[in-house]
Amino acid sequence: MQVTSEQRLDDIRERAFTLGDIPGILWTPASASTSAPAPLILLGHPPLGLSAMYPRLLDRARHCAAQGFAAATIELPGSGDRPRLPAVDRARADLRRAVEAGEPVTDEIIDALVLPLVDRAVPEWRAALDALLSLPEIGGPVGYSGGVISIGVRLAVVEPRVSAAVLFAGSLVPRTVFEEARRVTIPLHVLLQWDDRGNDRQASLDLFDALGSEEKTLHANMGGHTGVPHYASEAADRFFARHLR
Repeated sequence: MQVTSEQRLDDIRERAFTLGDIPGILWTPASASTSAPAPLILLGHPPLGLSAMYPRLLDRARHCAAQGFAAATIELPGSGDRPRLPAVDRARADLRRAVEAGEPVTDEIIDALVLPLVDRAVPEWRAALDALLSLPEIGGPVGYSGGVISIGVRLAVVEPRVSAAVLFAGSLVPRTVFEEARRVTIPLHVLLQWDDRGNDRQASLDLFDALGSEEKTLHANMGGHTGVPHYASEAADRFFARHLR
């Protein structure tokens, strides 16, 4: 892990880094120190590129810091300045054509769009976690928040250091991920926007039902994809406060 830039943003420290050829950003609160390491929240995001997502990620990181948590994110495969994934780009074009034509989105399109991203991103998140937890001011426990829900499900299954997760419903989910969901055991808080036109609401409900965790909460709100109310964020804060302290 190589730090490429650093700045102070009011009461948080922001460090851009690279892990091999993977860019990332780490934000730590002023309270984080070697004697009092901060718990860590991994900030997932959609595959739109860190530059495009930065304002929203910074806002989420400030929110984490206010609760005493460090936050970190990495660029997803095929996004930003990373090499494109041609098969995923073709699947994205197929998805766009199906939606515009009013045709059903097939399992084949969903698998081709999502599974290559999950297969690449999850090992990269685990490698980033290795590097981040080696820093003396960062400690466990670790949470995962947001992003592509299939990545969150896979990470919850294979990464024992992630002890709780806030998952955002609203992305297409391959059938194999439904099977993986049954193996998830960590506490979960799932956020669903009820009127999200780009989301198959029933599929989101089916995925929530499939999740194997004994402690899981579905927080459904009226409104579209970008209309998440402030009280939904407050509920997620309370969830992490219970499980990452």
